Amino acid sequence: MMRQYELVERVQRYKPDVNEALLNKAYVYAMQKHGHQRRASGDPYFSHPLEVAAILTEMHMDEATIAVALLHDTIEDTSATRQEIDELFGPDLGSLVEGLTKLKKLDLVSKKAEQAENLRKLLLAISEDVRVLLVKLADRLHNMRTLDHMPESKRLRIAEETMDIYAPLAGRMGMQGMREELEELAFRYINPEAYRTVTSRLAELSERNRDVIVEIENTLSELFKKYELKASVKGRQKKPWSVFRKMESKALSFEQLSDIFGFRVIVDTVEDCYRALGAIHTTWSMVPGRFKDYISTPKQNDYRSIHTTIVGPSRQRIELQIRTREMNKVAEYGVAVHALYKDTPGKVNAADHAISKETNAYAWLRRTIEQLAEGDNPEDFLENTKLELFQDQVFCFTPKGMLIALPRGATPIDFAYAVHTDVGDTCVGAKVNGRIMPLMTELKNGDEVEIIRSKAQVPPAAWESVVVTGKARAAIRRATKNAIRKQYSGLGARILERAFDRAGKVFSKDGLKPVLHRLARKDVEDVLTAVGRGELASSDVMKAVFPDFKDERVTQAAKPREEGWSKIRNAAGMLFQIPGRASRKDRQVARENGAVPIRGVRGDLPVRFAPEGAVPGDRIIGIMQPGSGITIYPIQSPSLTAFDDQPERWIDVRWDIDEATKERFPARISVVALNAPGSLAEIAQVIAENDANIHTLSMIRTAPDFTEMLIDLEVWDLKHLNRLISQLKENASVSDAHRVNG
Repeated sequence: MMRQYELVERVQRYKPDVNEALLNKAYVYAMQKHGHQRRASGDPYFSHPLEVAAILTEMHMDEATIAVALLHDTIEDTSATRQEIDELFGPDLGSLVEGLTKLKKLDLVSKKAEQAENLRKLLLAISEDVRVLLVKLADRLHNMRTLDHMPESKRLRIAEETMDIYAPLAGRMGMQGMREELEELAFRYINPEAYRTVTSRLAELSERNRDVIVEIENTLSELFKKYELKASVKGRQKKPWSVFRKMESKALSFEQLSDIFGFRVIVDTVEDCYRALGAIHTTWSMVPGRFKDYISTPKQNDYRSIHTTIVGPSRQRIELQIRTREMNKVAEYGVAVHALYKDTPGKVNAADHAISKETNAYAWLRRTIEQLAEGDNPEDFLENTKLELFQDQVFCFTPKGMLIALPRGATPIDFAYAVHTDVGDTCVGAKVNGRIMPLMTELKNGDEVEIIRSKAQVPPAAWESVVVTGKARAAIRRATKNAIRKQYSGLGARILERAFDRAGKVFSKDGLKPVLHRLARKDVEDVLTAVGRGELASSDVMKAVFPDFKDERVTQAAKPREEGWSKIRNAAGMLFQIPGRASRKDRQVARENGAVPIRGVRGDLPVRFAPEGAVPGDRIIGIMQPGSGITIYPIQSPSLTAFDDQPERWIDVRWDIDEATKERFPARISVVALNAPGSLAEIAQVIAENDANIHTLSMIRTAPDFTEMLIDLEVWDLKHLNRLISQLKENASVSDAHRVNG
């Protein structure tokens, strides 16, 4: 276990003016508080915060962050209190320790809602102070290094949450070294057989190519000397998880991988980066499509480097990364490079803090935090954040030259939402490099994208399955929910207008505002939506607005439907008849009765048809289904008997067919046909010749001579359906055909 003076010496190597008193006080306090506590390995518990502190010294963190690492488990696991920490170390350090304490129970593979809420807490804590993230990641890294000592039942869970959240979060914050070690440790437990196989193959390959690697290093070094460039060259091997992931994603064998070995070229200045690139490309051929300049366009985690692949001295492919020493430091430690607080303990250097807040990694974090305020449900937030964590990038431009960074696989829809949510919501088309392209087009590096907009556009729900960015997916879901809410609100307004009119009252939205508290709704739209969904009865709204109102339906006994369904009682206890494609006079009667117009499932109301269907020409009735709008039944349907004692759910409806917009409607028929080869084909041919469409077909009874089929059709109207049934009956293979109602 590291001694007190050894910890101080570690920090002194990179920070000579270290506050030794703070480190000594934190060391002694934490050691005393943890006392005789033991870890699962049997080691003193204090060894854990000490190792976490040691990891942070490798990242050159300041003494305040090291002190927080020493103290991070004291409030949770010992008798220490926040007040005591504040008194001894100051409120700033106390706040950090308490923040880490709240995250101690973070369990990211629990139920989705809990997982999302814990992730919210983590990201919010990070947004307050980057040191929370650094200590949390160091804490996780040491726990992963000692995972062998945990019960076997917990290892897989901890490894999965590490691979799922912590490793990609470290990468998203630019801490590539931390990410690679977390991934490798998690890989060992998630897929031990694959880990052993890949590790063994890599060891064999490394031994076999040792001389080749040294030769390439020397060749590159000699080249840079020739061009009078001061550069260091170091060969490196891909990590096991990176190799395995590439083999899986691209369906490659180990032998097919050409970039297991790479070389990193470190120079002094940005100018030297491009001089080194020129020396390399003028000496060896570049592999087309393998050049990326992340210096001119950094990644969102602040990573900067030039990547290129060449056909090297021995005709083998060589992958190269060229960067400055400062870039290399950022690539390894990410936001930690900007998190050195050089003031007195507990004080944050405002200038350094401002720098860290302006990094690309922090910009992403701010955007993610903004989503918290946009009302996404926990599962959506979790999914969207994971999408953002795992994606690599492409860089595209607006027509004015603005750079937009997007995940690989992004579409113009993602691009539109990345520019602004309003641009995405009104997107109807896109030009990519001056040509009109489908909105599903996968964007490539350097594409110039122009979004074509229309104020009349509402984002289709189907877009959600196409986009790859969390922001686009969340915005589309919100727009879809708002559109559905608008439908229910419109339906609710019509229902209330009808109910108020029948009671001899005048309905107005303003009249609902004074009684919102009685209806337990926060605004008028909530009331209308609840009525439209069937969650709030129109009579309850009437009573809230007019306390003396008495609903006639409550006192009137439910009357049985008359023989033949010639008449039926509506929601207010009145008698009405609903026309199909009816005369002007009949339509006027329907309107006077307050019937809600129905155009079909593609209309502007949340309606659906009963399983047996309904077609224009049928007399129809609507039944309010709480939470799902109105279900339309033909009035001859036996299914309606189930609602005889629920008159408040009956809604007057009428057909309102737009002759210019042709739309088929559902109907169900039963056909009894000869059980002989070709009979089904003949039936299908009759249906096709009559311009009807088979939606589903099932055999409900098969006998030696006859087969009974249940066919769900789509037809234009009642005349069309009757004509089709008549022609089916005339077919020689058909014994009987009739419509099914319920």
